[in-house]
Amino acid sequence: MLANAFYGEIVKRFEEKFVLSPRQRAVFECLRAPHAQDFLSVAPIEGLGQHMSAVEYRAILRYRLMIPLFPVDEPCPVCRKACLDSFSEHAIHCKELPGFKYRHDWVRDVLCDVLKRARISAKKEAPENFLTDPLEGRSTLRPADILVFGWEGGNTLV
Repeated sequence: MLANAFYGEIVKRFEEKFVLSPRQRAVFECLRAPHAQDFLSVAPIEGLGQHMSAVEYRAILRYRLMIPLFPVDEPCPVCRKACLDSFSEHAIHCKELPGFKYRHDWVRDVLCDVLKRARISAKKEAPENFLTDPLEGRSTLRPADILVFGWEGGNTLV
């Protein structure tokens, strides 16, 4: 409780001194939610398949706190390939971190299968313009894990 109050004060002062991007505002709001930072105090249990390497933990922690992991286009320390951006979204999807991406892809595939069986039109890894800043000076299209098409009156809207 005290940590949340302290965090709220830090964010308030931060917003007074700096101009926040829409992404930063969204992350700050998410981190204010109840139990949003509980992952910091949880110990992964190896017997339950909850192993997390130090590289994964640092990458996730820094990403959640919006601390850039690398300068743009610096090689990933795990797979030695270029990162996507300064927030290292590549670290979340790096194929060299076993288990992490596999679980993510498995959940995505199961959801797509459920949608397909329910005859709901959906597409995996669809390029989307969601919460990106057009001032970055590059394409703002990012892949959405699952894009579910809306429908109206029995017709699919694209």
